[in-house]
Amino acid sequence: MNLTATPPNPDTLLPSEPVLVVQDLTKRYGWKSALAGVSFVVYPRECFVVFGPNGAGKTTLLRILAGLTRPSRGTISWFGYAFAAGASAIRAQLGVVMHRTMLDPELTVEENLDYYAKLYGVLNRRERIYRVAAELDLDDRLRDRVRQLSRGLQQRVALARALLHEPPVLLLDEPDTGLDRASRERLIGLITGHCAQGGTVLMTTHAQELGTRLATRAIFLDRGRIAWSASSSEEIERRLQPTTYGQVLG
Repeated sequence: MNLTATPPNPDTLLPSEPVLVVQDLTKRYGWKSALAGVSFVVYPRECFVVFGPNGAGKTTLLRILAGLTRPSRGTISWFGYAFAAGASAIRAQLGVVMHRTMLDPELTVEENLDYYAKLYGVLNRRERIYRVAAELDLDDRLRDRVRQLSRGLQQRVALARALLHEPPVLLLDEPDTGLDRASRERLIGLITGHCAQGGTVLMTTHAQELGTRLATRAIFLDRGRIAWSASSSEEIERRLQPTTYGQVLG
């Protein structure tokens, strides 16, 4: 499968043009709605954070945006292109980290990364693998089998996998899962640097401290609906005060 054929070019976007437009996104599982009429816009250089408790629909949202799950209703536009019209080309522009690491537990870290580098047509694969491994302090783990690693180390390998092809957009679902303090700080630096260099990050979290440090804009999902949105760090912090947070969860 070639994921690099005729990709849209996000570099042609102006700062005022959205990277992502989501309209009336709905996902039903039988009688239950995981998402109900979710709409928002994400712009270049943003770290757009989706807050919410477990079961709010955060993972479902990211799975749909990554093309891993189909919505029941609604539209998604990446880089000005309808997602269904160029799904494989658009996926090539996304670096995705979900709860499942998408790694083969029986292969080594290097073998996993080499497989994905081939899949995405990465040039100078070995050089790129070593560079990304160094960024995530995985140099001495490249020959370890994934099944031998702790959950936190597996998460770092998943982040390395998502960065291999230098995607302009990162979709990160609870990316700090299993990470220790040093690895969490490394993650924050990675996300901040990605946005500073012109990239875009859309991440989910229920960790208020992490999300507040990173978010340029945010929404709060509650039972599949947007309970509130905020467009400044001050407003995000105010919205996430314990009393407000408790009212939303109640």
